[in-house]
Amino acid sequence: MPKISSDTLWELAAAEVRETEGGEEDAGETVSERTVFLLGSKAGGKTSILLRCIDRDEPSKPTLALEYTFGRRARGHNTPKDIAHLWELGGGTFLSDLVQIPITPVSITSLSVILVLDLSKPNALWRTMEKLLQAATAQLEKVSSQAQQAQKAKPGAKHQMPVHSATRVLPKDYPDRELISPFPVPLLIIGSKYDIFQEFDSDKKKVICKTLRFLAHYYAASLIFTSIKSESLMSKTKSFFSHLAFGLDRGKTLSCDSTKPLVIPAGLDSFSQIGSPPTTDVDITSLHAKNPKDLWKKVYEHVFPQENTSEQRELKDPAKDPQYSEPQIDAMRAQKDQELEQYKRNAAKSWKGLELET
Repeated sequence: MPKISSDTLWELAAAEVRETEGGEEDAGETVSERTVFLLGSKAGGKTSILLRCIDRDEPSKPTLALEYTFGRRARGHNTPKDIAHLWELGGGTFLSDLVQIPITPVSITSLSVILVLDLSKPNALWRTMEKLLQAATAQLEKVSSQAQQAQKAKPGAKHQMPVHSATRVLPKDYPDRELISPFPVPLLIIGSKYDIFQEFDSDKKKVICKTLRFLAHYYAASLIFTSIKSESLMSKTKSFFSHLAFGLDRGKTLSCDSTKPLVIPAGLDSFSQIGSPPTTDVDITSLHAKNPKDLWKKVYEHVFPQENTSEQRELKDPAKDPQYSEPQIDAMRAQKDQELEQYKRNAAKSWKGLELET
């Protein structure tokens, strides 16, 4: 078993994969390992997109909480295969606390994040984006600080891993460099279910497109709209994914037209091209925004009031989910549940029959 810095179940599993798959590789060559973390809208198509990107022909299942898999890619004939550790967070925003598992001091040096937003549900889009990116940013800043403190505590240690800063450094010629707030690690925003979105009213599509362009540029992220029903769009999506997972070229396609699927690599958009928030029935000066991002939020929520639903109530009990059925265990569980209910009824009768002293 290779030496690892943590004994969590997740990292033990990742280490086992590296050990098992590493037997056929040339020990003299370095294997690249990267981590890609997918999160986003509940039932937004994250699993389907991921399976297509890693060429796995299998039916997608609802992600229960946090799932791990991996992808491998050979650089050439008889060469080591690079490894991508792939994490997927289920449950929309409800399980955002689980970001602490894939975002660690070890993974942060080669980590990328993919945020999948369901275009067919614009009334949940902004809040989903906001809460998940806030949770991921907080964890990134936390582990970055921990890594820096650990390195300071051992100034003379040899072979130290580079400490990843929680602030991404962009090229000096990056558009609007002084006006944006780059996400701490490379970020790809995927607008899913474009096949449904393209049937929307043109004015509503324009609001969503311009808002997502603003957010992507503000976070120095790439943006692409996709649909698992379109081979062309999935091919472009796979190029962006492979760029993050294996360092491959992401292609040079650029599309900023709101009447077509957006494809905008990071650094190829600007606030001047995006323009002002699209609104006709509200005075922007009356919104009292604190900053440009807050202004876009208020305009977007004016057009698409955000839903305030409790995802906790919607989350299914995994013990009753048929995809995780285990006949023997389920039978024993049912028996224990019956015994518990009988115990509760007997206890209730005992309390009712008890005469309290006065």
